[in-house]
Parts: sequence; C-alpha cells; structure tokens
Amino acid sequence: MNLYDDRLGLQVRSLGIVPYQTALELQSALVSDRKAGRIPDVLLLLQHPHVITLGVRSRRSRSNVLVPSSELASRGIELHEVSRGGDVTYHGPGQLVGYPILDLSPDRCDVHRYVRDLEEVLIRTVRAFDVSATRVAGFTGAWVGNRKVAAIGVRLSRWITSHGFALNINPDLDYFKLIHPCGIRGGGVTSVAALTGQRVSVDEVEPILVREFVAVFGQSVSSIEVPTVAIL
Repeated sequence: MNLYDDRLGLQVRSLGIVPYQTALELQSALVSDRKAGRIPDVLLLLQHPHVITLGVRSRRSRSNVLVPSSELASRGIELHEVSRGGDVTYHGPGQLVGYPILDLSPDRCDVHRYVRDLEEVLIRTVRAFDVSATRVAGFTGAWVGNRKVAAIGVRLSRWITSHGFALNINPDLDYFKLIHPCGIRGGGVTSVAALTGQRVSVDEVEPILVREFVAVFGQSVSSIEVPTVAIL
C-alpha cells in the first residue's frame, strides 16, 4: 500500500559532506521506506570525504586498487566493499554524488533504460558548462574523449534504486591515480573544472543537475531540503 501520493513529486535532499558509511545506512533506510510507500522518490545529493569503494566486480580481486590498504589508511582514505554494480571507484570533495531512491515500477522496469537515463542527466548537466560529453559503447558514465567525467554504479531491489552516480566537478584528480577507475585501464578521468579551465563549484552544479534530472525522469520537485550543518 502506497501511503504517499507520488504525484507530489521528487524530494531532493542536499546533504553537504557525508561519510560514506552514513550514506549507506541512510540509503538502506530510505529504500525500506520507499518499498513500504512511506516516502516519495528521493534524490540525495552530497559529497564524501576521501573513500575508495569496491563494487561487486571487484570482490574477488582488488587488483584495480594500486596501493596497499595500509597506505590508504595512512592517507585518511577509507575503503568500502559495496553492493552496487561495477568495479572500483573513488569519491572525494569536489565530486557531486547522487543517490536516487526511485520506484521504477510499473512503467520504467528496465535497468538499461535507467542507466541510460542517468547518463542523459549527466550529459545535459555538463553541457550547461559548454562541456560536450557522450556515451562510450560498452561502458557506463559520461565521457569526453577517452576521459570519464562521471561514473555510474547502481543497485535495484524490487525495482527500488539506490547508489547512483558521481560527477567530477573540481576534485583533486591525483586521487584517481590510486586505482584503475571502474576497472578500466588505458582511459583517463577528468572534471568539469579541468575541461573548462574555470572555477566551478558543486553548489553551482547542483541546481542544474536537479533541473535535468526531473526533465529526464518526467518528474516535478516537491521539496528541496538543505541541512544547516554538514553530516560528519
């Protein structure tokens, strides 16, 4: 039984900087609430402190993490195994992370379509900064040439989505040298700031991404929540 009127639209929560484990626990709670119909669709927007995450493809081997765990710990970089799809990725300040908690049923029950839609949101978002990103056959995310500007890794449970995307706005790209991003060797990573040569902030990008998200997913925004302090 759905206790919430979905016609009221998408709830956007802009959370600031959130530890990775805290975000995992929040997503789990929201997925349960969405399954039970206690909440509408939710889009979490946030940044993480430095963290490397290992998706389901990297559970058997950590060969795409290029430094030992002891070195990561000494540099204050957390390491987490997670249930999303994909391989290894990095999150850190200057990267806009989005976790959509959406009910795709009954008319959007198509995983490939969902990923393509997320890619479309990201491609449209960076276009606002005169960055021409595209898809690359056989891979996910948004690319400029052979450099990835946004990564995607999702999880679905009874057609409720979690995890999501990470868009590089102005992170320190040197952190990506610690891994083979998404398990891809030979490709690079870039950011909106690097591509434009401009100082672009996450705060500038958030409202543009929300605009493109609701346009692609055919929704309206019911509310936008911004915390008074970061969740640390």
